[in-house]
Amino acid sequence: MNLLQLHHLSLSLGAHPIFTDINLDVQQGQKIGLIGPNGAGKTSLFKIIIGEHDAEPGSQITRSKELSIGYLAQHPELEAGQTAFEAALTGSRRWAAVHAELEKIETSLADPVVYGSEKKLANALERQQALVEEYMLLGGDQYPQRVKQLLFGLGLEEGQLEKSVDLLSGGQKKLVGLARLLMAQPQLLLLDEPDNHLDLKGKTFLEKWIQSYDGAVVIVSHDRYLLDAVVTDIAELEDGKLTVFRGDYSEFMIDKQIRLARQQELFQVQQKQVARIEAAIQRYAIWAKTYDNEKFAKRAHAIQNRLDKMERLEKPTLERRRMDLQLNGWRGSNKVLDFQRVSKKFKAQQVLQDLDFTLLHGERVGVIGANGSGKSVLLRLAVGLMQPDAGDVVLGPSVKTGYYAQEHETLDFKQTLIDCVQRAGRMSEGSAVSYLKKYLFTYRQAGQKIGELSGGERSRLQLALIVLSGANFLLLDEPTNNLDIQSAEVLEDALSEFDGTVLVISHDRYFLDRVVERILVVENGEILEFMGGYSEYLGNKP
Repeated sequence: MNLLQLHHLSLSLGAHPIFTDINLDVQQGQKIGLIGPNGAGKTSLFKIIIGEHDAEPGSQITRSKELSIGYLAQHPELEAGQTAFEAALTGSRRWAAVHAELEKIETSLADPVVYGSEKKLANALERQQALVEEYMLLGGDQYPQRVKQLLFGLGLEEGQLEKSVDLLSGGQKKLVGLARLLMAQPQLLLLDEPDNHLDLKGKTFLEKWIQSYDGAVVIVSHDRYLLDAVVTDIAELEDGKLTVFRGDYSEFMIDKQIRLARQQELFQVQQKQVARIEAAIQRYAIWAKTYDNEKFAKRAHAIQNRLDKMERLEKPTLERRRMDLQLNGWRGSNKVLDFQRVSKKFKAQQVLQDLDFTLLHGERVGVIGANGSGKSVLLRLAVGLMQPDAGDVVLGPSVKTGYYAQEHETLDFKQTLIDCVQRAGRMSEGSAVSYLKKYLFTYRQAGQKIGELSGGERSRLQLALIVLSGANFLLLDEPTNNLDIQSAEVLEDALSEFDGTVLVISHDRYFLDRVVERILVVENGEILEFMGGYSEYLGNKP
């Protein structure tokens, strides 16, 4: 069953075309992964579907009758003053309305005006019966418990349920918004990076939920593992065009490489053919002029007409402009980091207890664990931003750290990009602009304040600054969270060639498999160690 049809859809913002003449059909039960570089128009496409943006004239949008659509924005808006639990309960607004009306009727049954009138009492009981039946279909008294279970499954903690949404972090608001939407169960779910801020348990929970969801789902995500696990189709939005493929992300990428190679081959064959035709036209034109022969001129004209009517193949873009990330590093000390019976309380809670572990030069170590388990605290202790309550954190004598903060708190949001890079690299304005271009920033962006950048742009800037620091020990807290897939792959390649040591917190399972050779699991204040990447950890954990 077709839920949604987008035909000849085009969008321009100002004078800038975002995408042109794209087509997409969404079927009942389909799970579509919408991918593409940052700025390709994925969020804009969602906003057209829900009516927040107007498409260009000639665009056709057909929705099935009474289609219900649920949209999760990257930064969901929640009603001020509500608790996290109250906000999540509003997922099914009908449940809340029926629940309130039932309470009102139950109160009215004790009113002499109602129970003293046979007709009014009968009407109230009849309405109560109808509402009870609808209430049970909507989940009944179990609905709040299901909401709690969903919030816990996604990663919210018990003590956060009664917290005002005004006091929640961006990640916690995302969890509440996601839970509210999942409980509403619309026919079509539009999810814009729902897995950001989820820990590994939350990601697994979300994957299983999407897999079992009866409706259709279109999901924007940079998590390649999730895209392989849940989607039936991939829709890639790139260079203003949409390519739809039946299969998961890994299958799509294999098909894309084969398709690009074939397009390149056909393009080269056509170019040779065009060159031969153009040479023939030129030859006939010379003969016509030399011999003053009208026949040669007509032949030249006829061949030119055939060439003009030829459907030209576009040259495929085999290698797109990528972030030029080069992490050089250097040898330094053999023993890079040593935690010796380290303990730390944070906000009166014991987060880490008697930790002992060592990092040696050249190791790539991944840190995983539930949100709030103490992973970021561990990194801040290692880089010296926090001091342990007990024990010692020892860095090697020839170690220089480079720290990537998950919330970009190492950046001065009031500073311009060019000032930031000039100071960090002690370079001229022209050199700073050239350097920023390597990280995909435009000349105009160089003069912007860092606070005006998107999350992905701030991530690229942090990586650029780490390179300028000349560090040989990188401590990275969720470095792929805001990067598109292409930039994440650039980072993976750079880390594999880095002559130094890496300690990285990540919930990106694909990234962990490609980069790390040892996993540290932070759990109940302790550390468990597993050799290998994420897949080996899954296979070996108890």
